[in-house]
Amino acid sequence: MSTEIGHLRRRLVEFLIQSTTQLELPPIVKYSALSLFFDRFRPNVVRFLEKRKAEHWLLQPLTESNLQLFVLISIWISCKMHCTRGLSVHSLKSFGDKVITEQLFMVRDFLDAELIFLKQVLKFEIGTLNIAYTLLENLFIQFKEVAKVGEYLNFEACMDMMDLLYEKEETSLLYQYSKSLAASILVSSYIITVPKQQYEFPILPWVKMVTNKEEKEVVELVGYILSHVLYSNSP
Repeated sequence: MSTEIGHLRRRLVEFLIQSTTQLELPPIVKYSALSLFFDRFRPNVVRFLEKRKAEHWLLQPLTESNLQLFVLISIWISCKMHCTRGLSVHSLKSFGDKVITEQLFMVRDFLDAELIFLKQVLKFEIGTLNIAYTLLENLFIQFKEVAKVGEYLNFEACMDMMDLLYEKEETSLLYQYSKSLAASILVSSYIITVPKQQYEFPILPWVKMVTNKEEKEVVELVGYILSHVLYSNSP
């Protein structure tokens, strides 16, 4: 089961990112949904199904279409937490009809899927205050306040890196260390987007001061992130 879901990982990541883009949702919704689905639902549902026989057809078999439905549920839950005006179940169902091509789900299926997602699999553990995106955004704001060179730092590049790291199992494991990952992505973006002639701010000592993470740890993680990003962007 874990292998089957892992094989679909990249397609599901792309499906989630494209869905939040088409729905014109803010970045916090996207990254909260990524955390809810890939960091929590996906590993927990594997353990859930290993321990007991699935009682609902949405879990047995766990097809790509069913997983796409649960991806939309993660977006729906995230939107409820972070948007002043959330998506209605009918608008989500209408969107699902357009993007899930192999299966037609009813409104009742969306409601059942939300209950399975929240109650049975996640047991209502849906907090997103300490996800990497939130920590990174706070670091970015602080950096721009203390460093003039912050005007060159590209936050879009930070988000592109975060998206790429979710594509593979081995790189997505970095999200377990959200503070280290946030600090390292900020430094990686600094290296890539700030002109070399502007390398005047002591970013590593500053990151160590505000995150309490050792420079060696950040440097090693930056090297790993950049090697993955450069490899992913190569022909």
